[in-house]
Formats: sequence, structure tokens, C-alpha cells
Amino acid sequence: MDNDTSKFLLLEFSTIWELQIMYITLLLILYAMTVAGNLLIVIVIASDHHLHTPMYFFLMNLAMQDIGSVSDIIPKAVFNSLTNIRNISYSGCVVQVFLNLFFLGSDVALLTVMAYDRYVAICNPLQYEIIMNRKACAKMIGSVWTVNLLNTTLHTTEMFTTPFCSNIINQFYCEIPHLLKITCSDSYITEIGAVVFSVSLTFGCFVFIIATYVEILSAVLRIPSVQGRKKAFSTCLPHLTVFSIFLFTGSFAYLRDMSDSPSLLDFIITIMYSIIPPMMNPLIYSMRNKDIKVAFSRLFGQRSFHFKEV
Repeated sequence: MDNDTSKFLLLEFSTIWELQIMYITLLLILYAMTVAGNLLIVIVIASDHHLHTPMYFFLMNLAMQDIGSVSDIIPKAVFNSLTNIRNISYSGCVVQVFLNLFFLGSDVALLTVMAYDRYVAICNPLQYEIIMNRKACAKMIGSVWTVNLLNTTLHTTEMFTTPFCSNIINQFYCEIPHLLKITCSDSYITEIGAVVFSVSLTFGCFVFIIATYVEILSAVLRIPSVQGRKKAFSTCLPHLTVFSIFLFTGSFAYLRDMSDSPSLLDFIITIMYSIIPPMMNPLIYSMRNKDIKVAFSRLFGQRSFHFKEV
């Protein structure tokens, strides 16, 4: 066991070159799909003035955060594998943990804000433009980033001021549960408390969203027309789907028992909560949202038209 904590040794995908290439290819495909899908969402919303509304403003911010979350872990893992090295510097691990916590926390907070937006739009539509005005939306986004920046700073500082009894991380990036596994026993309880606090905040957001959607559901059922109810549901279902995937995969990853040795199951679970939700978000929103589909066709229709003219 290597105890040089000036650097950490990450998980090697495989000692077999063919399997290593398979893992690299899988990560690159998932990364390309995630970045391309979310970048497309950002471009479409930014370029179409019909989508300059609070709901799509929040969705655009979610897409940018999703790009950041996967960019924090995949490029380093692919680079290490291609250059046949396992190490990441202590400072590099700190940065990776900081960014990972920041983007994950911001996702949870932003999804909660998006639930409130849907609540106001459906339960109090006459006051929607007053309540969800541009200044209020900017303040909400600023609060999400500021609060999570503070929380992430405190959490990361707490983690890396505790001593590590080993520098071997059985994961392809500095994943927090695996870092907790190698902290010394006398400092373990303190950091576990911080993790429990973060999980409690996430659970609080979940309870808020569920309570919000109970109110939304009761309001939707009071809408007299079937078409009106269908339209209201169609704007809420993507958001609820995205949050459910994020919450359940993340909770399972952070609350499960960690194995003492590398396992394929750990790798799959990590992929499921850290990469799959950011990749699925653009698909869920674009497939279930008529406005996004129209904006896509409008954008690419204009592009092809200009191309033909040239």
C-alpha cells in the first residue's frame, strides 16, 4: 500500500490493452453525447427569442452545469489511460472534488428552483410574470451558485484537512465515497457528518419538489379542458423525470457499502449517477417538449436554408 499522499493513485481500467481501449471508447462516446446534447440545448435556447422565458433560462443553466460536471472527470480519466499513468496530484484531486461537489450541488438546487417555477406557472399563472421576472430569476441563479460555492468550499476544506491513511483510490477519479474510505478512522466521523448534512439537504430538496408537485397535480386536475391538463403535465414531466434519475442514482451511489477492492459494479454505479443523468437531460427535455422541438427545427431549418442560398 502506497502512503505517499502528495498524490493519489486512481483505478486502472484494465491491464489488458483491448479492454482498456473499450473503457476509453465508452467514456469518450458518453462524453461526446453529453457535451453535444447539452451544448445544443444552450445554443437553441440562446438563439431563439421564443425560449427566453424563466423555464428555459433555468434549463440552459442546467445544461451548462451538466457540461461542467462531466468535463471535470472524463478528460482526466481518458488522458491517464492513454498515457498509461494512474496518478493525480493532491491539488488536482482537490480541484476535482471541489468541481464535482459544486456541479452536483448546483444541479440539485437548480432542479428545486425549476420545480418552484412550474408551481408558480400552473398554480398562480396570473402572477407568473410578476413573480418570475428577469431580476428574480437572476437572483435565484446567483443564490444557487453562491450558496453551493460556500457549501462546496467548506465541504472540500473539511475533507482535505483530514489525514489519509492511504493514497489508493479504487475509482477512475477522486470520487468522494472512495476518498472517505481511505481517511483515517479518527477523522472519518467528522467528514461522515458533512456527507450526512449534504444528503439531508438533498432530501429536503426532494421533499420540497414532491410537495410542490402535489400542489401542481391538484391544480392540474382542476383544469376543465383535457388539452389544458395535457399541456400542464407535459411541462412538468421532463423535470420530474430528470430529478428522479439524478436523486435515486446519486443516493444509491453515496449510501451504498463501499467495497475494499476495485469492482465492475462500482464502475457501473459511478457511470450511472455521474454521467448518465447529464447525458439524458437533453434527450428528456427535447423529446417531451414541443417548444424545444420547434426551436430545433427553426434553427436548423434556417441554417439549411442559408446553406442552399450560398
